[in-house]
Order: sequence, then C-alpha cells, then structure tokens
Amino acid sequence: MSVHAKPSIVVPSSLDSFSCLTTLTVGDGTYHLYSLESAGRQLGIDAKRLPQSHKILLERMLAREDGEIITKEQIAALAEWMKNGGRSDAEIYVYANRVLLQDLTGGPLIGDLASMRDVVAENGLDPKLINPMVSVDLVVDHSVIVQASGSPDALKKNIDHEFRINRERFSLMKWTGATFNNVTVTPPGFGICHQQMIERLNPVVEQVHDDQGRVILSPSYLIGTDSHTTMAGALGIMAYGVGGIEAEATMLGQPLSLVIPEAVGVRLINRLSEGITATDLALRITELLRKVGVVDKAVIFHGPGALSLSLADRATISNMAPEYGATVGLFGIDGKTIDYLRTTGRSEQQIAIIEAYARAQGMWAEPSSPDPVVTASVDLDLTSITPSLSGPKQPKERVELASIADRFWETFAADSNTVPKEAGPDRKAAILADFRHQSSRAAIPVAKTSGAAGQLRNGDFVIAAITSCTNTSNPDVMVAAGLVAKKGVELGLTVPPHVKTSLAPGSLAVTGYLKNAGLQPYLDALGFNLVGYGCTTCIGNSGPLLEGISEAVDDAKKDGKFRVAAVLSGNRNFQGRVHETVDANFLASPPLVVAMAIAGNVDRVVRRSDAYDAEGKLKPGVTQDRLGLGKNRDGRIVFLEDIWPSGAEIETTVRAAVTADVFREANRDLSGPEQWKNLPVPEGDRWQWDVSSRYYSVPPYFQNMPMKAAPVRDVIKGRILGIYGNSITTDDISPAAPIGRNTPAGQYLIQSNVPIDDLHSFGARRGDPRVIDRGAWGNVKVQNLMRGVASRGSATIYYPPGTFESAQQMSVYDAAQRYMEDGVRPVVFAGKEYGTGSSRDLAAKSPRNLGVGAVIAESFERIHRANLASMGVLPLQLPEGMTLDNVKLKGNEKVTIEGMDRLTPRCSVSVHIERDDGTVLVIQTRCRIDTNLEMTYFRAGGIPVYVTRKIIEVAGNDNETGRRLTG
Repeated sequence: MSVHAKPSIVVPSSLDSFSCLTTLTVGDGTYHLYSLESAGRQLGIDAKRLPQSHKILLERMLAREDGEIITKEQIAALAEWMKNGGRSDAEIYVYANRVLLQDLTGGPLIGDLASMRDVVAENGLDPKLINPMVSVDLVVDHSVIVQASGSPDALKKNIDHEFRINRERFSLMKWTGATFNNVTVTPPGFGICHQQMIERLNPVVEQVHDDQGRVILSPSYLIGTDSHTTMAGALGIMAYGVGGIEAEATMLGQPLSLVIPEAVGVRLINRLSEGITATDLALRITELLRKVGVVDKAVIFHGPGALSLSLADRATISNMAPEYGATVGLFGIDGKTIDYLRTTGRSEQQIAIIEAYARAQGMWAEPSSPDPVVTASVDLDLTSITPSLSGPKQPKERVELASIADRFWETFAADSNTVPKEAGPDRKAAILADFRHQSSRAAIPVAKTSGAAGQLRNGDFVIAAITSCTNTSNPDVMVAAGLVAKKGVELGLTVPPHVKTSLAPGSLAVTGYLKNAGLQPYLDALGFNLVGYGCTTCIGNSGPLLEGISEAVDDAKKDGKFRVAAVLSGNRNFQGRVHETVDANFLASPPLVVAMAIAGNVDRVVRRSDAYDAEGKLKPGVTQDRLGLGKNRDGRIVFLEDIWPSGAEIETTVRAAVTADVFREANRDLSGPEQWKNLPVPEGDRWQWDVSSRYYSVPPYFQNMPMKAAPVRDVIKGRILGIYGNSITTDDISPAAPIGRNTPAGQYLIQSNVPIDDLHSFGARRGDPRVIDRGAWGNVKVQNLMRGVASRGSATIYYPPGTFESAQQMSVYDAAQRYMEDGVRPVVFAGKEYGTGSSRDLAAKSPRNLGVGAVIAESFERIHRANLASMGVLPLQLPEGMTLDNVKLKGNEKVTIEGMDRLTPRCSVSVHIERDDGTVLVIQTRCRIDTNLEMTYFRAGGIPVYVTRKIIEVAGNDNETGRRLTG
C-alpha cells in the first residue's frame, strides 16, 4: 500500500500591515510571532484587556492577512469591537489551524473527501488535489457499544463486537490516515476525542512554516466535529464544535466566517466548598448561563475563583459549553496549565514555548491580570455551589440532590397529563401527592434481572454509567468515584440487580491511575467494570438493558404510568438518546453515579441531612423505607456522608496515583489493537466503493454534480413537511440511536439483505445518506405537531398538489420523495432553540437531500443554523415576539418564499402562508444566513460542492497549480 508522506504545513506569509512580526527566543530556538501588544498600540487598544477568545481571533487575522480575504479593515473592526464595549456587527474571516474529527460525525466528512477525489479525477485532474491543509486528528472513539457489562471480560467482548460490526467503517478510516496528508488517525480503544485532545494531541501553541521559511508561533485555533471540542478551552485556546460541513471546508483551505462574537465574562470568586465537585459547578454554570443567554457568544472565565480551579476542573466546565449554549468556554493560561501539560507528558521545550508565548502575548493569567473587556459580565461565588444533578430531560435542568425525587415525579406527572392545567395550586399539589403515592408503589415483575428474578418499581435506575464525555478527564472526580466504591464495598453495600453499571474512561491514563490507587477492584465489585474507552452511554451506545427489563418496562409504559431512570456522568440526557426505554436521565458526577447505583431508585433519601431535622426526627414526606443508600452488614442504614471521601483524601490519592508515568505509558504504543493492525486497507488514492455497502455511499450532491451552480429555487406553494416544538435537538432531526427494525431505515436495511441483528445505529451508518435520510426527524420521542399526525418519530402528512384536505400519514422520507416528484419544495417550522445538541452535519444534509427549501423557527442554535446555510437550506427566524402558537398552523398550508437567489446576510424575508380558508398570512422573517461566506455556500448548494468546484476551477488541467493551492 502506498503511504503518502506527511509534510510540514506551510502557510502564506502575512502582509503584516501593522508591522507587528517579531521574534521570540526560547532555549536554543528562535521563533516568530505576530505581537498583539505591538498591533494593539497601532490600533489604539490595550490588547491585554481583550478577552482570551478575541486575542486569538486578532492573532489569527494578523498572521494570515492577505488584503483580499483577511484585510486590515477587518483587523481594525476587532479593535472597534473593544472600543464599543464588546459589540459589533462586523464580519471577519479567520483560519483555524487544527481540526478534530471523531468517527461518527467525521465519518460522513471522510465520505465527502473520497467523493471529491472521484469528482476531481472524473474531470481529468489528480485526485490528490483533495488533501487537508491543516493538522487533522481523527479519533475513532464513538463506536464502542456496551453490549457486555458488569464482568471482567466485558472489555474484550465489547472490542470484539465493535470490530465485527464496524470493520467496513474502520477500513475507510485507516485508508484515510494512509492516503491523505496531514491526517493522523487514533485507532479505537484509546479514549474520547476531546480528552485525547487535551491530554496529548493539542500543542497549545502551534508551529508552522510560512512561505518565507520562518517558523511562526500561533495559539491553537481548534474546530472539531465533536461539539465537546470545547473541552480544550481549558488550555486557554480557541476550541469549539462545528458541523462536518464547516470542518471539511477548513481542512481544504477555506476560512471560517463569523460576525465578531460578543463575550460574556464569568468572574468566579472564592473556592469550592468541601465535598463539592467540578460537576456540581459545571451544572450550576449551565443553569446560570442558559438564563443569561450566551448562544453564539464566547464565555470567558476569570477572577480568583478561576485561578483556584485545577486544569481538570476547568476542562469539565469548558466541556459543557454546548450545554450552556456558548461557542466557547475559555480560561487563561497559567501555572496550573503548565503543571497539567508537564504531568500529561509534553516536552520541556514545548512547555517553555507555551509559557514564553503566553507571557509575550498577554495570555498569561495571574492575580494581577486586568479584567477583560466583555459585552456582559456575571459573578458566581464558588461557595454557593451545592451537590447537584441535572435532568431528567435537559442538561440545563439542574436539581439539588435532595430534590431529585420531587423533580422526577413532577415531570412524570406533567408528561402523563395527570395534573389538569386549570387546577388551582392546592388541587395540583393534592393530585401530585396522590399520583406519587400510588405510582411509587407500582411494581412490575421481571422474569430475569441479571440472572435473578425480581421486580422493578417506578423510578428505579436501570443504567448507572461513568461515561467518558465530561468527567473522565478529571482525576479528582474519578478518584472520588473509586473511593466511594471502596467505602461502600467495605461496609457491605451492593448494587441492586436491575442496575446496569459501566465504566468507560476517556483515556487509558484513567485505568493507570485507578490501578495505582488500588481502586479499580472496588469499582469492579459494584459492577463498574471497564467496558471500553470511548463515548458510550452519552451518545446512546448503552447497549441492551439487563435481561428482561426493556420488555417489562415497555409493556408497562403503554398506559403511561411507569417510568425508569438512568444516571450518567456525561453531558447529554435528552429523551430517547441514552436508551429508548428510559425516559428520565440524570447527569451527575462519577462519585454520585456510584452512590445512585447503590441506592437503585430516585426515591431514596441518600443524605442524613436531608432525612432528619435538627431534632433528629424524620422530615415531612420522608418515610423509613426511603432512607439511605442501603444497609451495612450490621443492618445499619448507610447514608452518603458515610462513604463520601474528604477533599484531603482525594487530594492525597490523586497526588500519589496521577503521575507523568501514567500518561507516558498510556501513550507509549498508539498502533491500536490487533484487530486494527490486521485490518486490510485498499491501495490507491481513490476509495473503492462497494455498491452493496450500507455504511458508505456517494452523497446525492456529488452524483452527476454540475460544474456550475444553478440559481436557488424559490419556494412556491411549498408544503409543510413538519412542525416541531421547542428545543428540538440534532438527535431529533438526525438520530444516532440504534436503528429499529420497524423504522423506515430499518425496513430499508432489511430489504437490502442486512440481517436484523446487524442493523446497528444511525450514528454508525452516517456515511450512507440512503439510510440516514430515512431517519430524518425520526427520534422515537419527536412529535410532529401537524394536525392529523398520530404517532411519534418519522411521521408526517402528505398533501397532494393543489389540495388542502387531509391526506395520507406516512414517513417524512416518503412524503419528501412524493413532494420531489410533485416538483414541490417543502418547508419545516419549529419553535425555540431549534438544532440544540451535537454538531451533527447530517441534521442539515438530510433536509437538503429531502428537498427542504427553508426551516422557519423562533430561534436557532449556532452550529445547526450555520450547517443549514452551508448546505443550501435557508434558515429563517420568526420576528421577535412571534411564536408558533401565534402563527396557528394546521400543517395543510401552502408556503411561498420568493427572491431566494437575491438574499443578503441577515436581511428581511417575506413568508406567505396560504390557509385553507383562502386567507394569506405574511410574516417578515429574518434571514439567518449571517455572513457573506455563508451566503456564498448557500447559493452554491452547499460547502462540499462549492469547494470541489473551486478546486477544479482553479486547478484546471494544471495539477501542479492545484497541489500548491490544496496541500
């Protein structure tokens, strides 16, 4: 097999209009940098007072100024942003210098790149014109499924299963690492992508050569196809999630376009109290900032409280940025950053460069650092943080530990319409109390529960997962989990047989320090055996519940009176995501996950302080049967306080167990397991497509792709494909969950001769649009609000041309095919925060493939809005104060949107809605294509085809010219 050399990256030299290029000597090396202090003097600002995010934006523009794409006027606009109190409508362009991919969201991108090579070759050019121009790390981490758990051989069984069902996908990924320049692939089994990024992959300060041969130092500007790329913000770098569409363009040399973001400063004061975890703090910040409103904004954590936090604690907070809605959550660089880099095995020369660069550029944080100039500011006292969980449906739904049962029952009652809306407060309270009293005693038999007969009650935890997303980068909470397990086991506590427990660390280093501390055997004793290194429960890779549980619960749920729960240490708890049987999902710290697993039910009052009043009497509503986590060998009730470790105990254990040797050993051999090493990979510069594959196929927009974009088609008397409510997530629009046999996608796969047991998941099959498009708006919990839609999931009403009468209910996919045959462009309506959640480009690609002309919503989340625009689907925002309820849609209306080829960024767009009574409602919406570059992509029909056309156009028949342009 031919293996391409991985050349060092060369970037064009800057025009340097502000004459700020200077040198920096570190040890024996001399480097160049674009001085922010020098540029700031000429711009009339104190660059030290720019927020960390905007310091990086300024540097990126100074370093890549070319007078055409990045101009001195744009650089000046950033200075004006600061002078205007952190506000500006100016559009700027920046070049990211690093891209992070994971296998689920990065998989379709790889398919696009392979398809681009085909299109280029079919036009008589060298397929190697398609090559990344920035450093790209592909981490294969989202494919492990918790098929086996609670046993010593769970890890081996899950790895074997992972390779059996992902062989085809992994082959393409291995080929990608071999054939594309500047791409490094981390095989399965090494951990979650964002934890790998902070532990070993990100240099913090990048070194590239410009075309004058100089070594340029720049802060890392990282974008990733994982929304939790934001974790790297803890290192003081720009890091955030984008769709695979934007990542694809960045890889191929395109800049990112953005309106200069607002910055919200979060000034942290004091220190966390004894017994409080970084997870508790992250959940409080999520709750707080959702109320403040930080969508599309940069959040800057500063102040004495920020300096007091460990790097790992900062990572927990930065990682939750998508949950609080921000683009990034950034900290400064300081001594704790340096300590972390040294512990995780960075070289002393690299560490010296990072510190010298940060000090030279005013990015070094210390007590005397001035507060940054921000658009808005909020203070948070760390002593106010209390033990918390979040749920049962959204990360922003923080709940005090003492109130988890109340939250569960209130939500359960609301979902089952038990409490009439018109009832007064006293009547509502009485109905809720009766509902809780009756339902808490409801039990269902389970024929087999982990090998033992038993019963399930409402509120039982059936999943307790220490999963890799947010917390397993943090030794403090992972060691705390081990210590809770140790103390619990020593007292004789056990986990009830209905709880499926699992441990999926974010890196091999976690196993190393848990072993050093002697804590893994205690976790094993409670069933928290190692199940894999990667994203599991949080992405829906929970695997099956313990035997008999799903069947029993699904049958009991039919009357709406039964509900079980999950507790996980991740960051996503949307309904239908963790497991389709589980309706209540709570986010918690790893030690609290262990404690909740032991408790076994949300109704347990686990703290002594929440059970008894000052006189030692049971508090109102607390009954004897709900007390504590369980009983010790002597029959005494054990409370959380009895097994919760002290801060000093955690610190002592971490200091002894978490060493640089642990990280060095974890990263010593990255060649992958034997299954990866033995994986055959086709030779050649073009992928050999298998027509029988249902994991990868050439996307529709590359099939017979015209070399010139046609004008954008207006929506003329278009039909409504769906009406959706508030907080519709990208999981709802494009699920990642297992594919059910009775779904449109499942039926398609079965008809394609795929065995029922191998249907796999939407996440794994994202490289095949034929499968993914059949799952559009197909989450089992999604309700299409069109009149007449009788079921949840992928369901809509198809209206034949010219009619207003109710027609046939069918899948969204089938209706879209009918509309395309009719020559009709459908539209979608939605409520607030449309497109929350993961940076999932398929949630924009599928609407494009299904012919959707526009999505009209009350508001959008940033990534999804940009993805829609960048795939040629028009995002329109309803005017302030107008809601879906105001519009009063039935779903049979005809919608007209004209002039779509003449739009400008953020312009007003008239939407004409023709009703069945002959009246027409005209709404002045706002075009949410926010920048000129996004508009260019929109008019081209999407980034993938735009970039491909551009490469072909520029290169022509001169392959050498093409190579210079594309890497």
